[in-house]
Amino acid sequence: MENERGNGSSQEEFILLGLSDKPYLEMLFFVFFLISYVLTLFWNLAIIVVSQLDPHLHTPMYFFLSNLSLLDLCYTTTTVPQMLVNFRSAHKSICWAGCVAQLFIFLSLGSTECILLAVMAYDRYAAICQPLRYMTIMSHRLCWLMVAASWLSGITNSAVQTILTLRLPFCGQKQINNFFCEVPAMISLSCAETSINEAGLIAGASFLLPGPLGLILVSYGYIGATVLRIRSAEGRRKAFSTCTSHLTVVSLFYSTAIYMYLQPPSHHSQNQGKMVSLFYGIITPMLNPLIYTLRNKDVHGALRRTLGKLFWMQITWAREMTSDWHNKASPLAGGGDSKLVEGPQDW
Repeated sequence: MENERGNGSSQEEFILLGLSDKPYLEMLFFVFFLISYVLTLFWNLAIIVVSQLDPHLHTPMYFFLSNLSLLDLCYTTTTVPQMLVNFRSAHKSICWAGCVAQLFIFLSLGSTECILLAVMAYDRYAAICQPLRYMTIMSHRLCWLMVAASWLSGITNSAVQTILTLRLPFCGQKQINNFFCEVPAMISLSCAETSINEAGLIAGASFLLPGPLGLILVSYGYIGATVLRIRSAEGRRKAFSTCTSHLTVVSLFYSTAIYMYLQPPSHHSQNQGKMVSLFYGIITPMLNPLIYTLRNKDVHGALRRTLGKLFWMQITWAREMTSDWHNKASPLAGGGDSKLVEGPQDW
């Protein structure tokens, strides 16, 4: 049964072309993205769990980092499982409802990350430039409000873009030249005039990309000036190490997102576009936890403490199980309660 979608166009499913023109690469991409997805799940889950379990990481910085890890987990889970299925399938399709859900969730999470990265830059500004007032400025309530505002902004932008995109007629066009459903690819698929959609996309991207990026650059301008005044070489090194990690993540994410969303879809190569989408949608979420934790002694120490606690809990549990077994077995060894050794009378 087919449903009418968007102004007279009838769509039951879409075909995600992906690497259809290069099928010999599909197995390579399947293995690569399967490994990437497993690593993304492991690293981001590790950050979330350790940040929750270790009291030393109950700070605004790791609260925001846990939210970023949660975003990246959801970000990749929205697209990668369907991609992996399509890499090993002859019929590379996605149902209409699945495409809409993917479109909305993927854009929501990406938009939220734009704002959250700016929030994290402000957190670093407060920590380095206002160290004595840091905990007063970054109160528990403010942290929650900033995270909630990030999510609300992302969801609102995605809802507007999704509604505008779904109003377009596709005239029976089913083949999306991408690995997953994304707004620029869907706009390119339409058979109608798309200037309004392209203008709306650029307007939304202008709010979510240059705006937060400008705030990040201003924050790091102040941070840089403050760090240069620090007399301790160790203090400067630690401050620069923390800021370098965040700036690396910002550069990877914003450069690719700006390429995709701050120019009309009709003005860039779709083949280049789908490869760029893979980078900020899959590669960046995998690299984020590695970039943040590679030289982070706090996280390394928290991981060691958490693993040590888990190891000790396992040993304690094993000892308790052994003790319980010996207690239950002792009547057999000592000839105690005859009811336990009378034999098979209960059978």
